[in-house]
Amino acid sequence: MGQSIRPGGRRVQGCAELTVLLTVDVEQDCPPYLETTRGMEEGLPLLLAILKEKGVIATFFVTGEMARKFPERIKEISRSGHEVGCHGDLHQRFDKLGWDQAKDSVVRGTETLEALLNRRPTSFRAPNLQMPTEYMELLENTGYRVDSSIAAYKPPFHRRPFYTGPMLRVPATITSSVLRLPLPLLKSCFKLLPSQPVFFLHPWELVDLSEEQIRLDCRLGTGDRLAENLSYLMDYYKGRGTRFITMQDLYEKQPQVRGDMPAGR
Repeated sequence: MGQSIRPGGRRVQGCAELTVLLTVDVEQDCPPYLETTRGMEEGLPLLLAILKEKGVIATFFVTGEMARKFPERIKEISRSGHEVGCHGDLHQRFDKLGWDQAKDSVVRGTETLEALLNRRPTSFRAPNLQMPTEYMELLENTGYRVDSSIAAYKPPFHRRPFYTGPMLRVPATITSSVLRLPLPLLKSCFKLLPSQPVFFLHPWELVDLSEEQIRLDCRLGTGDRLAENLSYLMDYYKGRGTRFITMQDLYEKQPQVRGDMPAGR
Protein backbone atom coordinates (compact mmCIF):
# COMPACT_ATOMS: atom_id res chain seq x y z
CA MET A 1 0.00 0.00 0.00
CA GLY A 2 1.38 3.42 -0.93
CA GLN A 3 1.04 6.77 0.76
CA SER A 4 -2.36 8.41 1.16
CA ILE A 5 -3.41 11.92 2.04
CA ARG A 6 -6.72 13.75 2.24
CA PRO A 7 -7.55 17.46 2.50
CA GLY A 8 -7.06 18.46 6.12
CA GLY A 9 -5.48 15.11 6.85
CA ARG A 10 -2.00 13.66 6.93
CA ARG A 11 -0.11 11.17 4.85
CA VAL A 12 -0.16 7.53 5.89
CA GLN A 13 2.76 5.39 4.82
CA GLY A 14 1.39 2.00 3.79
CA CYS A 15 2.50 -1.32 5.20
CA ALA A 16 5.20 -3.17 3.26
CA GLU A 17 3.61 -6.53 4.04
CA LEU A 18 0.20 -7.59 2.80
CA THR A 19 -2.38 -7.25 5.56
CA VAL A 20 -6.13 -7.51 5.98
CA LEU A 21 -8.38 -6.28 8.78
CA LEU A 22 -11.45 -8.27 9.79
CA THR A 23 -13.78 -6.28 12.02
CA VAL A 24 -17.02 -7.19 13.79
CA ASP A 25 -19.76 -4.83 14.98
CA VAL A 26 -21.28 -6.39 18.10
CA GLU A 27 -24.87 -5.23 18.59
CA GLN A 28 -28.47 -6.43 18.82
CA ASP A 29 -29.91 -8.25 15.80
CA CYS A 30 -30.18 -6.06 12.71
CA PRO A 31 -30.98 -2.74 14.39
CA PRO A 32 -33.36 -0.95 14.25
CA TYR A 33 -35.58 -3.68 12.82
CA LEU A 34 -35.23 -6.35 15.51
CA GLU A 35 -34.91 -6.35 19.30
CA THR A 36 -33.59 -9.92 19.61
CA THR A 37 -30.02 -10.98 20.42
CA ARG A 38 -29.60 -14.28 18.56
CA GLY A 39 -26.35 -12.95 17.17
CA MET A 40 -24.93 -12.78 20.68
CA GLU A 41 -26.33 -16.15 21.70
CA GLU A 42 -25.69 -18.15 18.51
CA GLY A 43 -23.69 -16.13 16.00
CA LEU A 44 -20.86 -14.90 18.22
CA PRO A 45 -19.83 -18.35 19.55
CA LEU A 46 -19.80 -19.67 15.97
CA LEU A 47 -17.69 -16.75 14.77
CA LEU A 48 -15.16 -17.17 17.57
CA ALA A 49 -14.92 -20.88 16.74
CA ILE A 50 -14.22 -20.12 13.06
CA LEU A 51 -11.58 -17.54 13.96
CA LYS A 52 -9.90 -19.98 16.34
CA GLU A 53 -9.92 -22.76 13.75
CA LYS A 54 -8.34 -20.50 11.13
CA GLY A 55 -5.89 -18.80 13.49
CA VAL A 56 -7.22 -15.33 12.63
CA ILE A 57 -7.46 -12.28 14.89
CA ALA A 58 -10.07 -9.55 14.52
CA THR A 59 -11.24 -6.27 16.02
CA PHE A 60 -14.66 -6.40 17.69
CA PHE A 61 -16.51 -3.09 18.09
CA VAL A 62 -18.89 -3.69 21.00
CA THR A 63 -21.80 -1.56 22.19
CA GLY A 64 -21.95 -0.84 25.91
CA GLU A 65 -25.44 -2.34 25.92
CA MET A 66 -24.25 -5.74 24.68
CA ALA A 67 -21.32 -5.67 27.12
CA ARG A 68 -23.73 -5.17 30.01
CA LYS A 69 -26.13 -7.87 28.80
CA PHE A 70 -23.50 -10.44 27.78
CA PRO A 71 -20.37 -9.73 29.85
CA GLU A 72 -18.99 -13.27 29.62
CA ARG A 73 -19.29 -13.27 25.84
CA ILE A 74 -17.27 -10.06 25.64
CA LYS A 75 -14.66 -11.39 28.05
CA GLU A 76 -14.35 -14.45 25.82
CA ILE A 77 -13.60 -12.22 22.83
CA SER A 78 -10.75 -10.58 24.75
CA ARG A 79 -9.44 -13.88 26.16
CA SER A 80 -9.30 -15.25 22.63
CA GLY A 81 -6.72 -12.60 21.70
CA HIS A 82 -8.93 -10.26 19.71
CA GLU A 83 -9.04 -6.49 20.08
CA VAL A 84 -12.17 -5.11 21.75
CA GLY A 85 -13.11 -1.63 20.55
CA CYS A 86 -16.20 0.47 21.21
CA HIS A 87 -19.37 0.78 19.08
CA GLY A 88 -20.97 3.47 21.23
CA ASP A 89 -23.21 2.75 24.18
CA LEU A 90 -26.49 2.04 22.39
CA HIS A 91 -26.82 1.43 18.66
CA GLN A 92 -27.66 5.02 17.75
CA ARG A 93 -26.55 7.00 14.72
CA PHE A 94 -24.18 9.73 15.86
CA ASP A 95 -25.24 12.01 13.02
CA LYS A 96 -28.67 12.10 14.71
CA LEU A 97 -27.28 12.94 18.17
CA GLY A 98 -26.44 16.32 19.65
CA TRP A 99 -23.04 16.96 21.25
CA ASP A 100 -24.11 16.03 24.79
CA GLN A 101 -25.89 12.86 23.65
CA ALA A 102 -22.91 11.83 21.54
CA LYS A 103 -20.51 12.47 24.42
CA ASP A 104 -22.67 10.39 26.75
CA SER A 105 -22.70 7.49 24.30
CA VAL A 106 -18.92 7.57 23.82
CA VAL A 107 -18.13 7.93 27.52
CA ARG A 108 -20.66 5.40 28.82
CA GLY A 109 -19.78 2.78 26.21
CA THR A 110 -16.06 3.27 26.87
CA GLU A 111 -16.40 3.08 30.65
CA THR A 112 -18.55 -0.05 30.41
CA LEU A 113 -15.88 -1.87 28.40
CA GLU A 114 -13.04 -0.59 30.57
CA ALA A 115 -14.78 -1.76 33.75
CA LEU A 116 -15.46 -5.18 32.23
CA LEU A 117 -12.03 -5.84 30.70
CA ASN A 118 -9.73 -3.70 32.89
CA ARG A 119 -8.48 -2.14 29.69
CA ARG A 120 -9.57 1.05 27.99
CA PRO A 121 -10.51 0.57 24.32
CA THR A 122 -8.50 2.59 21.80
CA SER A 123 -10.44 1.86 18.59
CA PHE A 124 -13.93 3.13 17.82
CA ARG A 125 -16.61 2.63 15.19
CA ALA A 126 -19.91 4.49 15.21
CA PRO A 127 -23.14 2.63 14.35
CA ASN A 128 -24.02 2.74 10.64
CA LEU A 129 -20.55 4.15 9.94
CA GLN A 130 -21.91 7.62 10.68
CA MET A 131 -19.66 9.86 12.79
CA PRO A 132 -19.59 13.63 12.12
CA THR A 133 -16.04 14.95 11.80
CA GLU A 134 -16.66 17.49 14.57
CA TYR A 135 -17.21 14.58 16.98
CA MET A 136 -13.65 13.33 16.47
CA GLU A 137 -12.76 15.56 19.40
CA LEU A 138 -14.99 13.44 21.65
CA LEU A 139 -13.01 10.36 20.67
CA GLU A 140 -9.64 12.07 21.14
CA ASN A 141 -10.60 13.34 24.59
CA THR A 142 -11.73 9.85 25.60
CA GLY A 143 -8.39 8.31 24.63
CA TYR A 144 -9.15 6.83 21.21
CA ARG A 145 -6.42 6.50 18.61
CA VAL A 146 -8.32 4.88 15.74
CA ASP A 147 -11.74 5.58 14.24
CA SER A 148 -13.31 3.30 11.62
CA SER A 149 -16.65 5.10 11.22
CA ILE A 150 -16.24 5.75 7.50
CA ALA A 151 -16.70 3.68 4.37
CA ALA A 152 -14.87 3.60 1.06
CA TYR A 153 -18.23 3.18 -0.69
CA LYS A 154 -19.83 6.31 0.84
CA PRO A 155 -19.04 10.00 0.14
CA PRO A 156 -16.39 11.37 0.30
CA PHE A 157 -15.09 7.91 -0.72
CA HIS A 158 -11.92 7.67 1.36
CA ARG A 159 -10.20 4.50 0.19
CA ARG A 160 -7.08 4.50 2.39
CA PRO A 161 -6.33 5.25 6.05
CA PHE A 162 -5.70 8.93 6.80
CA TYR A 163 -5.49 11.28 9.76
CA THR A 164 -7.94 13.80 11.15
CA GLY A 165 -5.66 15.56 13.64
CA PRO A 166 -4.04 12.79 15.69
CA MET A 167 -6.86 10.33 14.93
CA LEU A 168 -6.10 7.52 12.47
CA ARG A 169 -9.19 7.07 10.29
CA VAL A 170 -9.61 3.62 8.72
CA PRO A 171 -12.34 3.20 6.07
CA ALA A 172 -14.29 -0.02 5.72
CA THR A 173 -13.70 -1.31 2.19
CA ILE A 174 -17.07 -2.94 1.42
CA THR A 175 -20.43 -3.28 3.15
CA SER A 176 -21.07 -6.42 5.18
CA SER A 177 -23.79 -7.75 2.88
CA VAL A 178 -21.17 -8.33 0.15
CA LEU A 179 -19.73 -11.12 2.29
CA ARG A 180 -23.10 -12.88 2.01
CA LEU A 181 -23.11 -13.05 -1.78
CA PRO A 182 -23.00 -16.46 -3.49
CA LEU A 183 -19.40 -17.63 -3.32
CA PRO A 184 -18.63 -17.36 -7.08
CA LEU A 185 -19.60 -13.67 -6.98
CA LEU A 186 -17.63 -13.11 -3.79
CA LYS A 187 -14.52 -14.65 -5.34
CA SER A 188 -14.78 -12.14 -8.19
CA CYS A 189 -15.10 -9.29 -5.69
CA PHE A 190 -11.91 -10.28 -3.88
CA LYS A 191 -9.92 -9.80 -7.09
CA LEU A 192 -11.07 -6.17 -7.28
CA LEU A 193 -10.26 -5.15 -3.71
CA PRO A 194 -7.23 -3.07 -2.60
CA SER A 195 -4.14 -4.65 -1.09
CA GLN A 196 -5.18 -3.87 2.50
CA PRO A 197 -8.95 -4.46 2.68
CA VAL A 198 -11.02 -3.77 5.78
CA PHE A 199 -13.98 -6.13 6.11
CA PHE A 200 -16.80 -5.89 8.61
CA LEU A 201 -19.67 -8.11 9.65
CA HIS A 202 -22.10 -8.65 12.53
CA PRO A 203 -22.68 -11.74 14.69
CA TRP A 204 -26.38 -11.68 13.76
CA GLU A 205 -25.45 -12.26 10.12
CA LEU A 206 -24.24 -15.73 11.11
CA VAL A 207 -27.81 -16.59 12.19
CA ASP A 208 -30.41 -17.59 9.59
CA LEU A 209 -32.72 -14.56 9.43
CA SER A 210 -34.22 -15.45 6.05
CA GLU A 211 -37.74 -15.69 7.47
CA GLU A 212 -37.61 -12.40 9.37
CA GLN A 213 -39.68 -9.47 8.12
CA ILE A 214 -36.70 -7.20 7.50
CA ARG A 215 -35.07 -5.68 4.43
CA LEU A 216 -33.95 -8.19 1.82
CA ASP A 217 -30.33 -7.03 1.95
CA CYS A 218 -30.33 -7.64 5.72
CA ARG A 219 -31.57 -11.23 5.58
CA LEU A 220 -30.18 -12.50 2.27
CA GLY A 221 -27.37 -15.03 2.75
CA THR A 222 -27.45 -14.97 6.55
CA GLY A 223 -26.53 -18.13 8.44
CA ASP A 224 -24.60 -20.94 6.79
CA ARG A 225 -23.65 -19.03 3.65
CA LEU A 226 -21.81 -16.34 5.58
CA ALA A 227 -20.08 -18.94 7.76
CA GLU A 228 -18.84 -20.75 4.65
CA ASN A 229 -17.82 -17.51 2.94
CA LEU A 230 -15.88 -16.37 6.00
CA SER A 231 -13.92 -19.61 6.04
CA TYR A 232 -13.14 -19.13 2.36
CA LEU A 233 -12.10 -15.51 2.93
CA MET A 234 -9.63 -16.49 5.62
CA ASP A 235 -8.19 -19.33 3.53
CA TYR A 236 -8.00 -17.07 0.46
CA TYR A 237 -5.95 -14.37 2.15
CA LYS A 238 -3.79 -16.64 4.28
CA GLY A 239 -3.02 -18.70 1.19
CA ARG A 240 -1.57 -15.55 -0.39
CA GLY A 241 0.70 -14.83 2.55
CA THR A 242 -1.52 -12.04 3.87
CA ARG A 243 -1.50 -11.38 7.61
CA PHE A 244 -4.65 -10.57 9.57
CA ILE A 245 -4.10 -7.63 11.92
CA THR A 246 -6.16 -5.53 14.33
CA MET A 247 -6.86 -1.80 14.31
CA GLN A 248 -4.35 -1.39 17.15
CA ASP A 249 -1.73 -3.24 15.07
CA LEU A 250 -2.34 -0.82 12.21
CA TYR A 251 -2.02 2.19 14.50
CA GLU A 252 1.30 0.94 15.85
CA LYS A 253 2.67 0.99 12.31
CA GLN A 254 2.03 4.76 12.22
CA PRO A 255 4.23 6.09 15.08
CA GLN A 256 4.60 9.63 13.75
CA VAL A 257 1.44 10.95 15.46
CA ARG A 258 1.86 9.50 18.94
CA GLY A 259 3.26 12.77 20.30
CA ASP A 260 0.30 14.83 19.10
CA MET A 261 -2.11 16.11 21.73
CA PRO A 262 -5.85 16.31 21.04
CA ALA A 263 -7.23 19.83 20.86
CA GLY A 264 -9.66 20.99 23.51
CA ARG A 265 -13.20 21.99 22.65
